[in-house]
Amino acid sequence: MSASASDLFRLDGRVAFVSGAAGHLGRAMTRALLDAGAEVIINGRDPARLARFAEELRTPAVRCSAFDVGDAAAIRKFFSAEPRIDILVNNAIAMTPAPFDVLAPGDFEMTYRSSVVAAFETVRAALRGMKEAVASGGDASVISVASMYALVSPDARIYARPAQASPAHYGAAKAALVQLTRHLAAELGPEHIRVNALVPGPFPQEHVKENDPAFAERLAGRTMLGRLGEPADIAGPLLFLASRASRYMTGASLVIDGGWTAW
Repeated sequence: MSASASDLFRLDGRVAFVSGAAGHLGRAMTRALLDAGAEVIINGRDPARLARFAEELRTPAVRCSAFDVGDAAAIRKFFSAEPRIDILVNNAIAMTPAPFDVLAPGDFEMTYRSSVVAAFETVRAALRGMKEAVASGGDASVISVASMYALVSPDARIYARPAQASPAHYGAAKAALVQLTRHLAAELGPEHIRVNALVPGPFPQEHVKENDPAFAERLAGRTMLGRLGEPADIAGPLLFLASRASRYMTGASLVIDGGWTAW
């Protein structure tokens, strides 16, 4: 019997892991997974911040796991104790927003390690749990959160100050994440583990819009829809990739940018 349209997006009985869960988009993604019925393990480097977020959520379906995904040993230790992982969301990134002329090699390395290397090591460590999910439910999904600046460069005309622009090491790391998605999809396809990327466009935090409304307006004007992304706008695309609704989709990048990269 075929599933109803709404059932295709349900995640009841599934276990999800979200890195950077207490961040700007991580919070929205966590809430979306919970609303769809998943048990969600929220991850981040700050135990207190994770605990506050879990308290906000007020559900026993959330578990906190505070460790740095840039630490491969910590990743392996955590996932060795997890029997099943159905959904793996690689969302974390650590970044010093330094402009090109003052960017230090360590800044670049930190950003790459916290996103690309972390995603690679997390997938490897979670592989046993994802295979168990496939054996139990027929499907497992890896979702890495990239950026429109994985596909295009920042338009300098939008940014009033060089320090305001999206830095080079951020875009380079996100582009690598998109290519890693393709490689992992090919590697894990025979295991029935799907690997896709979300590619968000302009989703500035509230303080950016409040402190510099002119900048926010320039960003919005660059999109085809004439508005900025809201955290809730990522919920539907995330659930699509996490659920059976996208069961024949792997190695793809789902762009959520209001048309920014389609001009």
